[in-house]
Amino acid sequence: MTADSPLAEYYPQRAPEYERIFAKPERQADLATLRQWVRQWVRQFAAGRSVLELACGTGWWTEVMASAATSLTALDLNEEVLAMARAKNIPLVRFLCRDLYSLDFHGERFEAGFAGFWWSHVARERLAEFLATFHSQLEPGATVLFLDNRFVPGSSTPISRTDAAGNTYQIRRLADGTEREVLKNFPEPGKLEARLQPFATDLQVRLLPHYWCLSYRLRMNPSEPLTDPALPEGGLRP
Repeated sequence: MTADSPLAEYYPQRAPEYERIFAKPERQADLATLRQWVRQWVRQFAAGRSVLELACGTGWWTEVMASAATSLTALDLNEEVLAMARAKNIPLVRFLCRDLYSLDFHGERFEAGFAGFWWSHVARERLAEFLATFHSQLEPGATVLFLDNRFVPGSSTPISRTDAAGNTYQIRRLADGTEREVLKNFPEPGKLEARLQPFATDLQVRLLPHYWCLSYRLRMNPSEPLTDPALPEGGLRP
């Protein structure tokens, strides 16, 4: 997300009502499973290590991870949502305002990376750029976890249009009645794996009715694959 993007305008306006999405009744079982997976991922792969969270928003997932993480740096472009996240007083968390396409921690590298519900907001034509920037801030062999939405008719906001690059959009209505067009892509599991295969190992995709979960390690050496499991068994594979 960059400062001049429509998302940068939308999310400060949505901040006070952002967490309502996690209250949808039909999603509660999936969210409980996701929380369990995130906590186990942190305990198994990120405990005692430095964790970088992207697009933390109001800190909903930050709070889930903080119970097990030792060091957590959480980023978002919008000060409005970061103010809400900081107000939660989550221990051991450093909240920073950053553009996710131009990250530079001046030599500081993180041992784990997490992004909840961000992949879907990356334009297809910028995905390689985003991943290169994100991975450049991680140590070789770092473990990564992404969570995001699947499109579910009747629960998801309908797709309003598709552009020439294949990006899909939704019209979001805010509580004050105003509407905003928001980029929201729903990648197929096989395409997720294909995108990450060149520089990831231990790659696993898990599917729930409303969400997908992707975990992997950055290759230390392309000819030296790692074999540790990335998530507990359970859930569905494509």
